[in-house]
Amino acid sequence: MGRIKGEWMEIRLPEGLAGAPMQAVVKHLPLPPKLLSKLMHGKGLLLQGPQLRLHLFPREKRDFPPDWMELNILYEDEFSLVVNKPAGIEVHPSEHGQRRTLAHGVSAYYEMSGQEVRIRHIHRIDKETTGPVLYAKNEFAHYQFDKAMREKQIERVYLALAEGVVKQDKGTINKPIGQDRHHSTRRRVSETGDAAVTHYEVVERFADHTLVRLRLETGRTHQIRVHMAAIGHPLAGDGMYGGTRKVMARQALHGERLIWQHPWTGEKQLVRAPLPDDFQRALEELRRERR
Repeated sequence: MGRIKGEWMEIRLPEGLAGAPMQAVVKHLPLPPKLLSKLMHGKGLLLQGPQLRLHLFPREKRDFPPDWMELNILYEDEFSLVVNKPAGIEVHPSEHGQRRTLAHGVSAYYEMSGQEVRIRHIHRIDKETTGPVLYAKNEFAHYQFDKAMREKQIERVYLALAEGVVKQDKGTINKPIGQDRHHSTRRRVSETGDAAVTHYEVVERFADHTLVRLRLETGRTHQIRVHMAAIGHPLAGDGMYGGTRKVMARQALHGERLIWQHPWTGEKQLVRAPLPDDFQRALEELRRERR
């Protein structure tokens, strides 16, 4: 991968490129054109004999004021941060002046750990959903992750507790999703909506609930919640889409795994997030009732 020294990455050039002019060297770098141009004009690329130095980790002004909160860090390196989001907080402010979102918590973490890094979340999950959220820690990683999201190369795997007994062991829900005209924050299946595909498999069945594992092929707002309700199995606790709160006080949806490729090396990376306590308690109660 090269050596990281402060704000710079040092790469040893292949023998065929040692001593070559900069224009020939940059053709072999995995950098997007916009960032490459920025580095070249800002003296962020330096050739020193067989070594190339890239200014990939400049100091940046944190763009959210810090709000201290206890964070469960699932993974971190120079390019990436993965935080296990708890229920009840939003990933990003939804209105002007809002505080105590995960973005503010990450800002506090960066401040506490001496990292001068902007807050760049790659994807969102709902306020009451738990699980991993991926952050890019520099401009290069942000570009690579955005590209991977567009190309569906970042995989998110969820666990959900659905109401009723799902009969098929596995299946695919392919139903477009659009905004509900009568409710600004609600979504619904709509022929004129955006394409949405969810794959599911049954993990465990109870008397009147089913634990399912789901993989998203697309990332529409409320996709899992809308799709499960559309097949007659709303999530436990999800009042917006027809679920009841008999076993959970919030929607029973948890990001179990996040799988992505390292932005520089391309190596596969995976994190698992443990089930939160309320979800675990609901499952234990259902198992007791089944005995």
